[in-house]
Amino acid sequence: MNREALRLYLVTNRYQDSVESFLAKVETACRSGVTIVQLREKNLTTNQYYQLAKQVKEITDAYQVPLIIDDRLDVCLAVDAAGLHIGDDELPVSVARQVLGPEKILGVTAKTVKRALEAEKSGADYLGTGAIFPTTTKENAPITLISTLKTICQTVAIPIVAIGGLTSENIDQLMGTGIAGVAVVRDLM
Repeated sequence: MNREALRLYLVTNRYQDSVESFLAKVETACRSGVTIVQLREKNLTTNQYYQLAKQVKEITDAYQVPLIIDDRLDVCLAVDAAGLHIGDDELPVSVARQVLGPEKILGVTAKTVKRALEAEKSGADYLGTGAIFPTTTKENAPITLISTLKTICQTVAIPIVAIGGLTSENIDQLMGTGIAGVAVVRDLM
């Protein structure tokens, strides 16, 4: 996977926004330079998620920004998104890879070196690692030490995206870790 495509990774969160306001934020982010968008909306029905994904894909396609669907393989395939991102308690990585095929992007959450190695071996194209700092998006997320992030980057050959509580005030602490990019929710949504 091209590391540059992961440089500025938007993870969506509608909060209480209307669909129109949410889509406007996604478009502004795409126009402003995000390099990849992950649609992560945990509180929607399957049909609502599908309908929203279709609308987001129209925007990301217009800006040639890959769309990644969070956790929902069915929605990923239904809208022909660029790929899927799965967490620790989702489908096994090897199963997701088998169903997606080799042409789709597969991202996997990996908070430990062991999980990172397993995900890489099972077909992940990139890893999301964190939460690096406390975050309001996942309030009880355990913190991944910057030293662990650096070790993961040094251990696997696939690119790593740091996530969790990243802001313009703390991002410089990740210099020299080897990450391909940073994932942002709060500052863009």
